Amino acid sequence: MTAPAAAARAATAGLVLLLAAACTAPAPPRSQASTAAGTACSQPQGRPGAETATTIDVIEQAYFCILGNYYGGATLDARSLLTAGFAALTQQLNRDGRDVPEATMPALTGDRKADWAAFETSYRKVTDQVPGLRDKLAVVTLEAIVAALGDDHARWAHDVERPPGYYDGDGYGLGLEANVNGPQVQGNPGAALAPLFVATVPGGAARAAGLRPGDLIESINGSAPFIDGKSTPAIAALYPRYPQARPVRLRLLRQSTGRRWSVTLKPGLYQRDLATLQVVQSKLLDDDVAYVRMRGFAPDSADRVLKAISRLRTGRTLAGVVLDLRGNGGGSPKEAIRLVSAFAHGKATAHLCTVDDRCETLRTDDTVPLLDLPLMALTDRGCASACEHFTSAVKDLRLGLLVGTRTAGVISGPAQPYLLGDNTTLNFPTRRHLGPGHEVIDRIGVPPDHHVPLTAKDAAAGRDPALAKALALLHK
Repeated sequence: MTAPAAAARAATAGLVLLLAAACTAPAPPRSQASTAAGTACSQPQGRPGAETATTIDVIEQAYFCILGNYYGGATLDARSLLTAGFAALTQQLNRDGRDVPEATMPALTGDRKADWAAFETSYRKVTDQVPGLRDKLAVVTLEAIVAALGDDHARWAHDVERPPGYYDGDGYGLGLEANVNGPQVQGNPGAALAPLFVATVPGGAARAAGLRPGDLIESINGSAPFIDGKSTPAIAALYPRYPQARPVRLRLLRQSTGRRWSVTLKPGLYQRDLATLQVVQSKLLDDDVAYVRMRGFAPDSADRVLKAISRLRTGRTLAGVVLDLRGNGGGSPKEAIRLVSAFAHGKATAHLCTVDDRCETLRTDDTVPLLDLPLMALTDRGCASACEHFTSAVKDLRLGLLVGTRTAGVISGPAQPYLLGDNTTLNFPTRRHLGPGHEVIDRIGVPPDHHVPLTAKDAAAGRDPALAKALALLHK
């Protein structure tokens, strides 16, 4: 259920210059403004064209698109979206030192169309005073409107670009993964648990600086990652996205030696290990356990898992399967259903429901042959979206045991893309996801049957307590 990419190919230099000029041109009167955006939205057919400037008309289109198609749109207080958008606009004016007297929030009544008209009038008065900021103000306003939904599967995909020198498969960032991972920071940060420590070091600046798994992160840019046991926004700095390039200063403690030191890491491109690029990896453990690591529910990934198990099963009797879903950020719900179907037939795997509880039941694909093997699924806070579709079905239908920690709680519903007039896409769920028993998983996650967290000492020693527990359970 990961939202589809919406980036267009980079425009030619000449076109970029033309668009930049268009961004600073005075806004035309409403009667003369382009009606290309309109207020209707539809799902894209093929690849969108080159991205153009975001305007107030595009913001209007997005606003009414959300109200008309988002699963909670019918009951949403639209004033919250407009207030968030106007707040972002004024904050950007302040950051640029260009605040203007006209930047006051209009009175809103709850009438969606009338409130939009009042918002647009005030917005145009402001942006006409600062034409050089018009494009930037439109972007932050629309970003804030989408963020106000508070939905982990709602986003506006725009201005997506890759770093210079990027090669397919490269990583970007500091080159480390902490026990509080990127998807959790963005989708469910309140569930993060102290202490913060380095879990893996795939490359980049972190590897060059000598960081190791198990190193405690005591501060980030001078701020504590946890205060009174609650995570702080400082953790997000560990996961910069291009073009973010501001150096990040970490204060670290290596428990094994007592060494404390500080290091400054600059985000950048780094080459990832080829093994980490494989969606599915498999091997035999203890001579009779099929271990399969699945990093995402990409197209055809369920069949790749099943083929891997079949190969490991050839010529031997397996005691069971360990399916490692830690760090699996999700993907296609169809793949989740197909994988569940290898362990059960004739069952509901999930329900997709409207705000007034009209639901479509998703059921197993009974053409998939049953494996008839015991299942242990390893989970953590990185297991999100389609991964939670699968794990909730495993738990509810008693198809196996979950070992590790609770999943991310990032599964509001499958996102649908809508094309906007500037050739960007708006993505959000039209129905919310519920588990097989109609339980809410979003923001809550799926609890493990055996709670086995990774500690900093485990990471430093290269131990995997969750895997060890799963093997012990299979051999009981």
